[in-house]
Amino acid sequence: MPNRRVLSIWFPRLGADRLIRRNPMLADQPFVVVRDTGQMQVLSSLSPAASAAGLHLGQPLRDAHAMCGELVTKLANPHAEAAFLGVLHRWAGKFSPWVAREAPDALVIDLTGCTHLFGGEEALMEQVEQDCADLGLHVRLGLADTLGAAWALARFTAQDTEHSRSGDAIEQEARATRARAGKRRHWERGGATPPVHQSTASAGRIAAPGKTHTALAPLPVAALRLEPEIAQQLARLGLRRVGDLTGQPRAALARRFGRGLVLRLDQAMGGAAEPITPAPPPDHFATRLSLPDPIGLSDDVMAAIDRLLPRLCKTLETKGRGARTLRLEAWRTDGSMQWITVSLARPSWDPHRIRPLLAMKIDELDAGFGIEMMRLEAVRHEPLHARTKAGHIEAGEAVRARLTKDTSIDDLIGKIGARIGLDAITLRHPGTSHIPEKSSLTFAAAWSEPARDWPRAPTPRPLLLWRPEPLSVPDTPEPPLHFRWRGRDFATQALTGPERIAPEWWLDDPDWRTGQRDYWQVDTDRGDRLWLYFAHGGEMSPGWFCQGAFG
Repeated sequence: MPNRRVLSIWFPRLGADRLIRRNPMLADQPFVVVRDTGQMQVLSSLSPAASAAGLHLGQPLRDAHAMCGELVTKLANPHAEAAFLGVLHRWAGKFSPWVAREAPDALVIDLTGCTHLFGGEEALMEQVEQDCADLGLHVRLGLADTLGAAWALARFTAQDTEHSRSGDAIEQEARATRARAGKRRHWERGGATPPVHQSTASAGRIAAPGKTHTALAPLPVAALRLEPEIAQQLARLGLRRVGDLTGQPRAALARRFGRGLVLRLDQAMGGAAEPITPAPPPDHFATRLSLPDPIGLSDDVMAAIDRLLPRLCKTLETKGRGARTLRLEAWRTDGSMQWITVSLARPSWDPHRIRPLLAMKIDELDAGFGIEMMRLEAVRHEPLHARTKAGHIEAGEAVRARLTKDTSIDDLIGKIGARIGLDAITLRHPGTSHIPEKSSLTFAAAWSEPARDWPRAPTPRPLLLWRPEPLSVPDTPEPPLHFRWRGRDFATQALTGPERIAPEWWLDDPDWRTGQRDYWQVDTDRGDRLWLYFAHGGEMSPGWFCQGAFG
């Protein structure tokens, strides 16, 4: 396509900018984001202050600390950075509907036929830069006829780049040799190529239509998105600029460096197609109802919900999605809007399970002078596919049990969650450790299935557990007949035990540094049945402790 125009938006400090937006205090000091490489931690994103201190990407963290003692570091979060890039992807849709992501820190926009809406190409790029400045983001732009050329202009113009060098790099030579090297054309002997100065910023980052070769010719070969090994091999042969490659026979380049080099060169110059595939829009499920006359009674609102909810659930069922969180919006005659939100313990498209939750929240709506439009949206939804019975007899029975299972527990969790929040409801699952504190795990009830089979403990376990609390008794292994705990005196009436439990030797648990324990069930004169143990001592002194109480 001769009139195709592609814009590359590169965020060179995306990881650092994201965290600086959350904590602006980080912008005033050297700050870097680090990532684990298996053997060490390296810098993955730097703030401007960190770059000014001489740090660079890929540098080991220990070297960075040696160069900058006041360095502040944060661990990289690839998932959060990908989500942030997704937010920027939606923002870039204002310039063109054809937007694609270049993970992990860039976007590509096909601006064909869109630049005139913003006053031309330079005005559009100024708008992009202004928006990024308002968002607190550093950005580099490149505009050309091809994706490869735009990528190169965004990363290799108006900035200091490091080019490949051979073994006789100037900084590796002695001082006297280095002084003489400044008088010769060192780039012909394996050194860095001389810098290219652009007349204006826009001239360097915008390749005029049909002038891709002219714009890319002075750039280093790394601008073709080549592997570092191939770029170094080309530099040893004196092929350091893109213009040096365009005059070479393609067959010889492909025979020596592989077809990947020729493909990248053709993609940048427009000889090979490189389509831009935009991300598909996310599924959006909502329905609305415009009312002929304003309403304000609860019965009228429920009647409107009875018309909205089946349509929404039908759409969800068709797409194989189940609603997790729904929002009911009530638009009033004065132009204001009020909403209520309900959440389900399990995703569902069944209107009979969703309607009672909405009915519980209706009283929170204030109709004002009347509601003239209502909108119901599935804010959060998850895959939910219908199941059919298949397989052998045992598999069929299992499937039938799942299909016919009672949903009353899920409905109860949803109703309680509508009052106190789903995050406040938890359930327990059996653990795989013999340590009392790790014998069970706590999960959110709305996002986990209930435990089916609990293993039977060899001895009874208390109903309540807490962190060990010391008793005021002599440090002897014999169970105490009298002891003081939580400011009260107790007398022992009956004893059951002991049960010896040893710590997990492969873990360093601070609560188990007292060594192995002998547990006793102790009935007291106050009617309490406590779970006491004697710690035999290890890294800490021995003694008696109370850890739980039976019901």
